[in-house]
Amino acid sequence: MRADVSHRAVGVSVGMSRVEHGPDGEWMVRTVPAAQATKVYRCPGCDHEIRPGVAHVVAWPSAEHGGVSDRRHWHSGCWNARDRRGPTRRWS
Repeated sequence: MRADVSHRAVGVSVGMSRVEHGPDGEWMVRTVPAAQATKVYRCPGCDHEIRPGVAHVVAWPSAEHGGVSDRRHWHSGCWNARDRRGPTRRWS
């Protein structure tokens, strides 16, 4: 099942983010292009590294349920599959 997705801009400093509604709640989601991916992150979906130069998404609970400190960087495929598999033990 695909999540219901709506879009809204949240400001220039954050970039173009969208709101995604799914079975796990409402999330702010931003696509990070490969050219802007400059740090190493650990994906909570697979517990593998997201290396610099790899396009991915950053997601955090909507304002009512979380904030910027709750941001997590996900491989795009892991984010899209989160309804079929939960986060790895590190983030649960």
